[in-house]
Amino acid sequence: MTRGDAPGSSANREALLTGLAGHSRLVQRLRRRYEDELPLLAAGPPMRETMEACLAQLGQRGHDTGAALRILRQLVMERLVVLDCEQGAPLETVTHAVTELAELALDAACAQAFRQLDERHGAPMAESGQRARMWVIGMGKLGARELNVSSDIDLIYVYDEDGETTGREGGGGQVTVQEYFTRAVKLIYGLVGDTTEHGFVFRVDLALRPNGNSGPTVCSLDALEEYLLVQGREWERFAWMKSRAIAPRADIADGSAQALRGVVLPFVFRKYLDYNVFESLRTLHQQIRDHASKRSAGRPERANDVKLSRGGIREIEFTVQLLQVVRGGQFPELRTRPTLEALQRVARAGLMPRETADALARAYVFLRRVEHRIQYLDDQQTHLLPTQDADLDWLARTLGYPGACPFLCELDAHRELVAQEFDRLLGGATPCKGCGKGKNAPAGAAPELEAVIELLQSAPVREQLAAWREHPRVQALRDEARQRLLRLTARTAEWLNDGRVTEAAVLRFIDWVEPLLRRESYLALLLERPAVHERLLRVLGAARWPARYLVRHPGVIDELASPSLLGDRFDAATLEQELEDRRVALARTGEDDEENLLNLLRRAHHAEVFRTLVRDVEERITVEQVADDLSALADAILRVTTRWCWPLVRRRHRDEPRFGIIGYGKLGGKELGYGSDLDIVFVFDDEDERAPEIYAAFVRKLITWLTLKTGEGDLFEIDTALRPNGSSGLLVTGFDAYADYQENRGSNTAWTWEHQAMTRARMIPPTLPGTNAPAASPMEQRFDAVRHAVMTAPRDHAALREEIVAMRERMRAAHPVRGGLFDVKHSPGGMVDAEFVTQYLVLAHSARHPALEPNLGNIALLARAEAAGMLPPGVGQAGADAYRTLRRVQHRARLDEQPTQVEPATLDAERRAILALWQAVFG
Repeated sequence: MTRGDAPGSSANREALLTGLAGHSRLVQRLRRRYEDELPLLAAGPPMRETMEACLAQLGQRGHDTGAALRILRQLVMERLVVLDCEQGAPLETVTHAVTELAELALDAACAQAFRQLDERHGAPMAESGQRARMWVIGMGKLGARELNVSSDIDLIYVYDEDGETTGREGGGGQVTVQEYFTRAVKLIYGLVGDTTEHGFVFRVDLALRPNGNSGPTVCSLDALEEYLLVQGREWERFAWMKSRAIAPRADIADGSAQALRGVVLPFVFRKYLDYNVFESLRTLHQQIRDHASKRSAGRPERANDVKLSRGGIREIEFTVQLLQVVRGGQFPELRTRPTLEALQRVARAGLMPRETADALARAYVFLRRVEHRIQYLDDQQTHLLPTQDADLDWLARTLGYPGACPFLCELDAHRELVAQEFDRLLGGATPCKGCGKGKNAPAGAAPELEAVIELLQSAPVREQLAAWREHPRVQALRDEARQRLLRLTARTAEWLNDGRVTEAAVLRFIDWVEPLLRRESYLALLLERPAVHERLLRVLGAARWPARYLVRHPGVIDELASPSLLGDRFDAATLEQELEDRRVALARTGEDDEENLLNLLRRAHHAEVFRTLVRDVEERITVEQVADDLSALADAILRVTTRWCWPLVRRRHRDEPRFGIIGYGKLGGKELGYGSDLDIVFVFDDEDERAPEIYAAFVRKLITWLTLKTGEGDLFEIDTALRPNGSSGLLVTGFDAYADYQENRGSNTAWTWEHQAMTRARMIPPTLPGTNAPAASPMEQRFDAVRHAVMTAPRDHAALREEIVAMRERMRAAHPVRGGLFDVKHSPGGMVDAEFVTQYLVLAHSARHPALEPNLGNIALLARAEAAGMLPPGVGQAGADAYRTLRRVQHRARLDEQPTQVEPATLDAERRAILALWQAVFG
């Protein structure tokens, strides 16, 4: 059988499967024992409603709650074997049915336990005066709605507040709230977990509770919070990630169980990218593998454990959970409990190739269906393939295979893929050749600092590292963190000696890592990911500004792990969708407050700037492409901020604001650089009498969102000085007033320099271009009409020329260049000269030459001006080429924090080309 003939694809499958459930010893027993009760469960997949109806009928037949629940469980199991093995039911049908059975059973058990205890002790009353509540927390597969057919259920019991019961009406019986719920836990266990003549409903395991089996069976919410904060271990974060309040149903419906989120989420998902969990999970998994090996020693059949053996279900779960825990604090869209959904989310987030996620999902479904069939045989909690030929053949045929051999081949293929992906993710850092350098150091031990210093051939690096001997941050490190730091340093030293990285990179790396020593997760990330470590050193070595950016925003180094980092370009649609997904994910858990949204925007912006920066220093994109991407990023952030801020305006009078943001300067010309501020004018087109006041409040909030420094930094510096009447004008202007000002209608009109600025102005598209929105919004169309009127207005060319030259002289006086140097921006023959020439040509000639009107940038417009005959042949193109070169020189100098003033001879050809351009236009 080939994989193309996968289970369920054969035309005669139904005939092959008919009656297969009868091979199960479990089914045989249930059909003999419960022949009369089996019809009570309505036909089709068991659902909560049909199970509740069946439970009620069993009660009417005289069965108490415990017996009725156990019989219901047997009826559900028989039905699931038939649906799965004979009708090919999807995996979700089985897992959801078993999960809903558990939820129903625990809800019924809670109700009965509370009734009995209320009669004995009265109602449990919290100190707040309200009835105290206890929540049953389902962990693991129960929390994720993934229970298998013979699962035990991992439970934790938590109550909200301490207090006492009211006692019986006649007096007496008063106990503490904790005693009341402790007794409730015992009663619930008896109703669900005890084995009787009808078996059990579920095996119950409380070992995941705080302090494990030595801890109390129920704890208060405050005690849980303290435990997780003080004693919670890394592996417990994985356990709590799938936690879910599942009973009593009424307390879930009224929202009271939401109080758990504020305790659990900060424990599971940390604020920063958290690579510390790698080593913890690696250790836990090794313990599981070691335990499995011991169990199978001398018992080779035990090696075929579809859950715990190499390539089993547990490794798929660990793979996806690790990615979720590491990044779930910063990327809330990754937070989900079911494994299959989590795989899709990590793929959408770019953390795993789509084909890998799909392959792991197929393997997961396959292994879970195998697991169910193993348990269908005898209702045993086992994951070992059967050793009897008849059982193995039956298992294969229920999956659609003609026999055991093709099934085992498919099983091996899935397990090998899973194991490879797991080892790729969690295999650990490869030790470098220079990392075991103490003379008597055991294998794998971290080197001593002195050994690392001796290893180095660079005197400046040796000197800087020697300061660590007495450095307080280094001395304060925990042993584990200190070992990580020294391993990392030894690897860096080896690469430096081998010539893989530069001395400047290593010196900057030491400066970068010193302030971050308390954030141990960064050390863990770099140790876990040698490729990220090496790329980080390359970025640090490329220029000074990237090093400074990384000091301010160290969390962005995780972007270096992306395999598509260098090949991709910024995609505004992807970013805006990711931000919206994260906002929705935060809203689901009630975390979408302003602080979290501000930080979400900042983290996303910093990550995208860093992605562009890496592509830039690696010379994968040009200076023009850098500007395009940074400008598109600014547009996207402005759009998202506008969408998120408007609903927060208390007195807003419409669902969507009639509002626009006009970009000037580098934003308007799509020439943003790293750290550029945004020249912005805010306008509204709304006739409501309250509009000026409402939009003023809106703009104040927008500016706060964009400029406020939080723990994650800020977004932009905002300059609104180009608005009508400058700093003395209104912060936001009605569009009619803006149009009148620009088009020189009335007594209050724009100056020539403001029209110069408008040559580079554009309305920031309120909706992402290329989406389902029309080509231009009404506000964009109105702005384009105003700009057209300004660009094509009749002008006195001589007067315009005089005003622009005068403005140029004032600017030159404000930026003197000393020492006979050439400033690439401000000196005669510099970039500003080329920009002023372009602005003059646009304002003077757009009316007769429409090709000059579009906001295309200086280089393209100079070429068009020459083509239209406004410049001598070759002058426009030479000026454009010179401008491009000067822009590149300026960009590289700023990137390395070097002065933009150079010896004139260095750029003499470019300076002469722009002087010739100036002479051709202004004389």
